Amino acid sequence: MKVDYIALSVPVFFILIGIELAYNFYNKLNYYRLNDSIANLSQGIGQQLTGIFMKTVLFFGYKYIFEHWRLLDLPKSVWVWIILFIGVDFFYYWFHRMSHQVNALWAAHIVHHQSEEYNLTVALRQSWFQGWFSWVFYLPLAFIGFDPVMFLTLSSFNTLYQFWIHTRAIKSMGFLEHILNTPSHHRVHHGSNPKYIDKNHAGTLIIWDKLFGTFQKEEEPVYYGITKPLASWNPVWANFHYWDDLLKTARKSPNWRDKINVFLKPPGWFPMHLGGFQKAPEIDALQYQKYNPTYHNRINGYVVVQFLIALIAGSIILFSYHQLATIPLVSFTAFTILTLITCGALFEQKKWQVKFEYVRLAAGFILVVLLDFPVGYQVIFGGILLISVIWFYKLQKTNFQSDED
Repeated sequence: MKVDYIALSVPVFFILIGIELAYNFYNKLNYYRLNDSIANLSQGIGQQLTGIFMKTVLFFGYKYIFEHWRLLDLPKSVWVWIILFIGVDFFYYWFHRMSHQVNALWAAHIVHHQSEEYNLTVALRQSWFQGWFSWVFYLPLAFIGFDPVMFLTLSSFNTLYQFWIHTRAIKSMGFLEHILNTPSHHRVHHGSNPKYIDKNHAGTLIIWDKLFGTFQKEEEPVYYGITKPLASWNPVWANFHYWDDLLKTARKSPNWRDKINVFLKPPGWFPMHLGGFQKAPEIDALQYQKYNPTYHNRINGYVVVQFLIALIAGSIILFSYHQLATIPLVSFTAFTILTLITCGALFEQKKWQVKFEYVRLAAGFILVVLLDFPVGYQVIFGGILLISVIWFYKLQKTNFQSDED
């Protein structure tokens, strides 16, 4: 039986985020911004929802190789578990390293690095499409003969381990810094400082970076994010913006070899006629600014409520999708993602947001009417939508002007 340990851990994630948030406020540390945190969590919700439509197929890819082409019949002993743990961590290192060195892979992985903050919500900021190729790196384990359920369990715990290291609250862990991937090591990995780029790719054990020459100790202050900031809270655009950059570069290249190399070379590579390789720029501390467009504070409450609706809807879908028919599953997944887009667009004060929001709310009413859900759920969901329409109408009358206007 497959157990989704990551989905089951979601309540724990939010408890730990709450603890870090309280620590942040108590010590006045400014580790969190509402717009950035909701953008991060929106990526996590979207990743889990889009993963529903692919995770079974990908698991059976590993399972098929194990059942038909494995070389060994391994027992489920403690030593096999330990060896598999090391194997999963080893191949994770190479998957992660290649995701930073091949543009087509970086186009997916970049999502995790877009936040200009560093807190536990960043751990949940995950690409919606990375899982479609990451499993390929682990296939040697299937050929060797490691059981698929054992693999799924340990790969899940490898992911879970990495949640807690996305924090600035823990400075150093003493001698463990020599063995494990720690918050200090991973802060380096998220830095856009030139000396920190493409360093510390480890999952659990930092020894791989030390063995293969990609280790960097945390020294100068870390500037988080990517070298060309996303400058958007839109969760869909976050997953496609780098692909857009690559396609534009490829179209500007008359040489077919250059067109292909755009996707295979490292980030920063450009054909010679476009200037050649561009190194990451040094960061000017005096001019450095985080993306933070202004908006009316009244929007905060509405956005938080809509985000909670998306979070609850996403959780219901995640834990009950096995019982849902295809049309309700796709419809409510789409509605949830539209709700996440609304949250980002309100923070950005997009001009198209007003019409978009009314269309989204109308679509919600249509779902309530057309899909055969229990009357109680229809009443609750319909009531929430009605309140949202009235609330949004009143917000609209302020024209969403910022407090500075």
